[in-house]
Amino acid sequence: MSNFCREVVTLQLGHYSNFVGTHWWNLQDASLSYDSDSPLGEIQSDVVFREGQTLGGHVTYTPRLIAMDLKGSLQTLRREGCLYETRNETRNDPTTFTWEGNIMLHEESPSSKNSFLQDLDKLEKGEILSEADFDSGSQPQCSGAETVNSRLERIHKAYSLEGSVRVWSDFLRIHLHPRTISVIHQYNHDGEAHRLEAFGQGEALLQGSVLEDLEDRLHFFVEECDYLQGFQVLCDLANGFAGLGSKVTEMLQDSYGGRGILTWGLAPISHPDSTPMKDLYHLLNSALGTVHMANHSSFFCPLTLRGGLGRRPSSHVAFPHLTYDPSLWYHSSSILALALDSLTLPYRMRNNCVPMWQMAEALAVSGRKVVAAYGSVPFPMMQGSTLPDALSYCTDAPPWKPLSACSELGDRRCYGQLVTLKGLEGQSLVSSLAPGTQPPTPLHSLYSGEDVLASYISSFYPVTPLSLQLVSTPSKLTPPFPQIFSQSLGAQGLLQSQSLPPGALAPAVSSAPVLTSLQSGPALGPWLSDLHRGASTLDVRRAAPSFLSQGPELADYQEALEQLRILARCYRDDSGNAPRSSSSSEDDDDG
Repeated sequence: MSNFCREVVTLQLGHYSNFVGTHWWNLQDASLSYDSDSPLGEIQSDVVFREGQTLGGHVTYTPRLIAMDLKGSLQTLRREGCLYETRNETRNDPTTFTWEGNIMLHEESPSSKNSFLQDLDKLEKGEILSEADFDSGSQPQCSGAETVNSRLERIHKAYSLEGSVRVWSDFLRIHLHPRTISVIHQYNHDGEAHRLEAFGQGEALLQGSVLEDLEDRLHFFVEECDYLQGFQVLCDLANGFAGLGSKVTEMLQDSYGGRGILTWGLAPISHPDSTPMKDLYHLLNSALGTVHMANHSSFFCPLTLRGGLGRRPSSHVAFPHLTYDPSLWYHSSSILALALDSLTLPYRMRNNCVPMWQMAEALAVSGRKVVAAYGSVPFPMMQGSTLPDALSYCTDAPPWKPLSACSELGDRRCYGQLVTLKGLEGQSLVSSLAPGTQPPTPLHSLYSGEDVLASYISSFYPVTPLSLQLVSTPSKLTPPFPQIFSQSLGAQGLLQSQSLPPGALAPAVSSAPVLTSLQSGPALGPWLSDLHRGASTLDVRRAAPSFLSQGPELADYQEALEQLRILARCYRDDSGNAPRSSSSSEDDDDG
């Protein structure tokens, strides 16, 4: 543990948010080092992890996390975890029963575990997997303490979990604290009855026992922090959790004023068993969730690989070097988590940390609290080349794709931008030209990776305030991260100069470089206007009469849509970088 750490508490609200969060925590766990003699890394894991101790005296390292989901969503995962169980909780404890009469036991078969979870159980019990599951060349060399992490890193077993992942706990590789999981029993995860489908249902949840339970969990994690910098909130945007997230962020704003609240609104590409009415609910939830969570957060960033949040979006986001199935939450959430690993780096750095409040101050200017994310997953760099070489191949546009369903405008104007490049460990960040050689591009004449990246970004955004983070540490893609990478990539996620021979198998990608950008700019104006237009052009009382049955009131609903319209106008930019005032009498944006 370091002497100074700005802690963050994470909240995950909803099933898809827990999918993304599970991948994100798996990435963090894969990078943890339990060797006290190893040098401190660039990323300060204590920001999001907490150190504890079991009743048996064993040191634990668990996420500082509250994860909320519905009844029936955990499957094989125990809500209270298994790190802190006591002897009295075991089945064979003679003090469990005091009844002396006959007992009839009705036992339900537990949910079956997939191959990864079965192997994880074996590793944690100290059992050895078959020799075929390991790289024979690396197995004998073990520096430092042997852990489940180090064993997973050496496994060469190809887990094909695409057909067996039903819920997020099916690929969770870390232990959780007993205070982490909060199950909402009022609504079901599966089935047609008692579903959390509407914004008002979620709003109405945060009272009584649900509110008390959340406050108790928050107090537990917050009170053990020495320098709490804030909260990162991952919240489902298209279902009733949008209403719950709106109330949760409002509570955080009221109770922890001055702390950062960075909210990420998550939406999958597709929903199982979707219908036109459900699609309409998804649109309305997204519209209300965006305006309310933006109001109560330091900034709000939607994250999705959908082509849009409307009922008829364009095609999903495609990446040149990924081959993922857009219908699988297990796949799409892994891409968003890999991008989020980079997007959240600034406030998790050991040195040159950019605290949450400073990120929000740089991006959420003049009331523009909605920001857009973009990502290059993975960043296209040839094995053995340099950063100037890689960027010089992308002269028409930056290599990133939209991660918020918000396409960039042609003129690329921006109010503020934060760019992070992660994972080029061992690669040259500057040109290696011989003395006297004419640089092929201006980028090849620069002397630091930061200057190279800043010069490249500034060529597209010449007047935009820019913050940069360049981090060499890669994201380790150990099991159960899905192998969704094209065969043109090597084990480090870098492009290979030679194609594989016919019939040869590509190596498993064990790490990947990622380039991300957080932006606030005029491109968000049309995006917000489309969201407003989609929700306001219909009479919700006729089109979806049950949507407002549990709230909000019609007047509050209409006021929220008006706030969304005004928010969209804040991003209008008719001249230079000065946005039009929301009080302008010209109202031609939404019809």
